[in-house]
Amino acid sequence: MNNHFWLKFVGVSGALSVALGAFAAHGLEETLSPRYLQTFRTAVLYQFLHTLALFGVVCLPVTLFKPHFRTWILGSFTVGILLFSGSLYLLVLIELPLLGAITPIGGLGFIVGWCLLIVAQEKVN
Repeated sequence: MNNHFWLKFVGVSGALSVALGAFAAHGLEETLSPRYLQTFRTAVLYQFLHTLALFGVVCLPVTLFKPHFRTWILGSFTVGILLFSGSLYLLVLIELPLLGAITPIGGLGFIVGWCLLIVAQEKVN
């Protein structure tokens, strides 16, 4: 996938992070329990942090990475955002505790993305 796609994805994810954070602060504060509000805020925080990580990886030169590692890193962070943050949003908004079982898979996506970043650099002379 090209930078054009990823920059659009980063823009959408960043905008959603801000909008969902504002929604939590101003629209959910009166209706959610403190525990659910904190869960929602955690989802926003992890989405925003990994959106910034995606942006950073997209901005790095492709030649810095071993073949396909950049795509795997971007994919891992994206899976993390969708499964970790997405499952927490849905858990809070539709109160379906079963979705909590998906959250760790998203967390694993984040961890895999960071670990891939550690080993992804092409050796530079």
